[in-house]
Amino acid sequence: MQEQIFKIVIIGNSAVGKSSLLIRYCDDTFRDIYLSTIGVDFRFKTIKLDGQGIKLQIWDTAGQERFRNITNSYYKGAQGIVIVYDVTNAKSFEDVTKYWMAELSHYADQNVKLMLLGNKIDMATEETRQVSQEMAEQLSKEFNMQHHLVSAKTAEEVENAFLNLARSIYNEKSLREMVHPQQQQLTSNKNKDEKKKVCC
Repeated sequence: MQEQIFKIVIIGNSAVGKSSLLIRYCDDTFRDIYLSTIGVDFRFKTIKLDGQGIKLQIWDTAGQERFRNITNSYYKGAQGIVIVYDVTNAKSFEDVTKYWMAELSHYADQNVKLMLLGNKIDMATEETRQVSQEMAEQLSKEFNMQHHLVSAKTAEEVENAFLNLARSIYNEKSLREMVHPQQQQLTSNKNKDEKKKVCC
């Protein structure tokens, strides 16, 4: 069975940990110091779902405003988009609705699967946490997207989050492929009926 490729794009404000999440998931490593992403970067991760080989092509985009005209072009053709915020930074969460969701409505495909990730839960204490789980879950319900709390540093929930997104893309794709032949058959039958009417 031929390997399928799913394109996933990671977005969010600068310094929320997008690159760290990508490297943790694909390479299972973490470095305390990272340079800001210039433009875009990407990595591949191969997984299996129901015995089917899936290659995830995961794009890491720059969060700085000066790069956004470049990065929004990468939404085209993406089957999954991961929006990352920092649970210790309220502005990074506010910008999910203020900026990122508005941008997706303009540039992303209508059927794209969305996932909201609250990163840096390893740093969240009662004093430092600025975004509650309830706030994030309410937002995720509003936009019909999955929500996970993760830590790129400790790897907590990172693999499970990406696997769940890949599973939702895979299920949606499988459903469309099941429906498509039925639509073709209906169209074919309709065309035959119309030809009969013309003939008679």
